[in-house]
Amino acid sequence: MRHFKRVGLSAATGMAALLVCSSPASAASGPGAGSISGREQVFDLVATQTQGSPLIDVDDSSGPSQGEEFVQSGNLFYGGAVVGTYGQTCTLTRTAPADEFDMQCVADISLPTWGQITAQGRFTVTAAGPGDIDFAITGGTGVYRTARGTIHAVRVSDTETHLTVRLIR
Repeated sequence: MRHFKRVGLSAATGMAALLVCSSPASAASGPGAGSISGREQVFDLVATQTQGSPLIDVDDSSGPSQGEEFVQSGNLFYGGAVVGTYGQTCTLTRTAPADEFDMQCVADISLPTWGQITAQGRFTVTAAGPGDIDFAITGGTGVYRTARGTIHAVRVSDTETHLTVRLIR
């Protein structure tokens, strides 16, 4: 795997996890646990990648190209317990010199008891990695059917990301 591909995959892994959001505290008490103020709910999750495709290369170039993509999925944890799963697809949308590129990602978080949350966003990956990532919550199903807000992700490793979900319902 070329250097830029490894950086992109690691960044996406963290991003994928970041897109993963649900109320982990809800595992014992139902959705809405965690810090709640008015209609805003804030909670932290840990996303761990369990599957991931290699970056799908659309041409034979030695660097990143528009349209290259990857797919990932994994588990969401709260307090050490699995509370749901996530899946995401990311596509390279812009390339630049020095192996810098932008990725557009779409993700779905599934919490079997309460519903699903969808999120998406775009971020830049450099040789140093993706940095912290913020995504928009675009909707949901079940108790999350009116969901909006943001997800802030901090990549800890290639397979683990810490998420702070700010959910407005």
